[in-house]
Amino acid sequence: MSSKADADLAAAVHALLARLEPLLPPQREVDWTAPAFRWRKRSYLGVTVGHLEPVRRVARIAPEDLQHVDEQRAAILRNTEQFVRRLPANNVLLTGARGTGKSSLIRACLARFHADGLRLIEVDKNDLTDLPDIVAQVAARPERFILFCDDLSFEEGESSYKVLKAALDGSVAAPSENVLIYATSNRRHLMPEYMRENLDAKYQEDGEIHPAETVEEKISLSERFGLWLSFYPFRQDDYLDIVAHWLGRFGATKAQVEAARADALQFALQRGSRSGRVALQFARDYAGRLAIADGRR
Repeated sequence: MSSKADADLAAAVHALLARLEPLLPPQREVDWTAPAFRWRKRSYLGVTVGHLEPVRRVARIAPEDLQHVDEQRAAILRNTEQFVRRLPANNVLLTGARGTGKSSLIRACLARFHADGLRLIEVDKNDLTDLPDIVAQVAARPERFILFCDDLSFEEGESSYKVLKAALDGSVAAPSENVLIYATSNRRHLMPEYMRENLDAKYQEDGEIHPAETVEEKISLSERFGLWLSFYPFRQDDYLDIVAHWLGRFGATKAQVEAARADALQFALQRGSRSGRVALQFARDYAGRLAIADGRR
């Protein structure tokens, strides 16, 4: 083959590789200096590849900013402190009313213990099948990692919960000592339960021989979390305390906080909830209006 043919062939190969390069997974080095990460997936030529995406600006919240969840806050901070100090600690399931601080408490753990080596990895429910891959990436790291699954629940027919069960307790592989799973859910048992399951427990010609085992399968997932923390709707006075706390954080005076009570209750009535989330939303709105009225901005 002539040198010109060789050069043409090399140029064609180079051009082909240049066209294929954007379709191939990039070489990714994880920046372990980030305080938190998200597990992200992309498809390349029909193959799905996951990677840890650093999160530089974390939505931080101090533990002290979470009001009227004193017992839950003390329990999760104690468990997390044991974890970062390389002492025995449990996976945690936070369940209950919406807007009561479940996710915020997990972020508060990062704010409190980041300097001690704690890191957060946010994992979407749909990516739970990748838990073994995520754990393998961090197992040799010196940091301590919390895998955070927010609003976790499973519908009928979903199978990814089985991967989570194995990761919590049940796999032949020992769990990584530098990884815990913290999950939040509005359902205590994570999976839907139906009245018909009680009714179907009677004899039916085409029914299950052991219907109770189906129910046991559904509740066994939540039981694999070593620590359960339950959250309840706030009373009116609790809600107003949280409003006052946030207004104080935003610079409102005591007189302004007292004057805001009626508006705060009206705001909650319109939203149909007296949650901590609604209290913070009202405080932001009211503090902003105060600043404009005072000519501060």
